[in-house]
Amino acid sequence: MGSLIEINDTLQISSEQGFPKELDYEKHKIKPFTAGDFKDRIFEFRDKPKIRIYKLPPVRNFLVQNINGKWLYWGLIYITEVVHDNLKGTTSGKFKIIYIYTPEEMKYAHRLIDRNKETDFLGVI
Repeated sequence: MGSLIEINDTLQISSEQGFPKELDYEKHKIKPFTAGDFKDRIFEFRDKPKIRIYKLPPVRNFLVQNINGKWLYWGLIYITEVVHDNLKGTTSGKFKIIYIYTPEEMKYAHRLIDRNKETDFLGVI
């Protein structure tokens, strides 16, 4: 018998999975958001494929928006709750934003953290 549990340091989600609607890249480029804009807010994600374990506070995870298979790194979060649906094989949960990258930092985040040219939303690599 084996186990199919995946350990993650990145919460990569689409809008359908609960990526915050408030985080709009075009608006962010004009007037950058900060973590303070979302102070005390808890966001939810749902139905991530596979059973996943995330680093728990005080250790950070990366927040990544999946836009049609391309990844846009937004910043840092704390996962505050995780729920596994073992029958469906999915992971859901809650998170708190602790840091949002500036638009300039976003240009470099994928190159520094990920380096996969196939998923680079900004095409900076």
